Amino acid sequence: MAVAIGFRFFPTEEELVSFYLRNQLQGTRQDMHLVIPVLNIFYDLEPWDLPKLAGELCKGDVEQWFYFIPRQEREARGGRASRTTASGYWKATGSPGFVYSSDDRVIGMKKTMVFYKGKAPNGRKTKWKMNEYRAIEALSDPYVAAPPKLRHDFSLCRVYVASSSSRAFDRRPLEAHNNAATTSGGASGTSHAGGDHYNPAEASEDEFWELVNNLEEHAIGWEQLNEI
Repeated sequence: MAVAIGFRFFPTEEELVSFYLRNQLQGTRQDMHLVIPVLNIFYDLEPWDLPKLAGELCKGDVEQWFYFIPRQEREARGGRASRTTASGYWKATGSPGFVYSSDDRVIGMKKTMVFYKGKAPNGRKTKWKMNEYRAIEALSDPYVAAPPKLRHDFSLCRVYVASSSSRAFDRRPLEAHNNAATTSGGASGTSHAGGDHYNPAEASEDEFWELVNNLEEHAIGWEQLNEI
């Protein structure tokens, strides 16, 4: 598949969850893997090795890279997912947040992680960051009160290097930002279709997993980059 000169893949969070992740969970649209491949980015892969493993149509991207992450076997047995690699580990930061559609429906959850070199808890923080998204199963009847069901079989991860400069996926329209603050009542961790990187209050790893695990699972989630 050929793309026009200047093509860049900059999806909103709503598009990531409602289109890409949901199609992956349903086993449809295999052509999506040209931009978001299936890859277990933990264990054997360091963050600075990931750009060259990006989707075929995103090999030239230098700001962000996307991957579908299959559920780990230990998660399927009821354990906690491993976030370690040979040289370090991914650590959750901030509080998890909901991802909202443009019509203010909760469609997913998002957590942010930072990569640390070395062994926990004394690793050295790097500039490598990750947003992990999981989809929430849509209710067949929106008027029936029921707890959200978090899909665990695949998650979608956005990997990037933290920067002080404004990049395409950092920019958030003022109108969308104000709308998010109004509709969410100022709650931390909310994220609308047009907004990324809203920084909630810090939460411990245990607090994060307590919130995530309380969501019922569906029965069926160029420079020397390696020097950062």
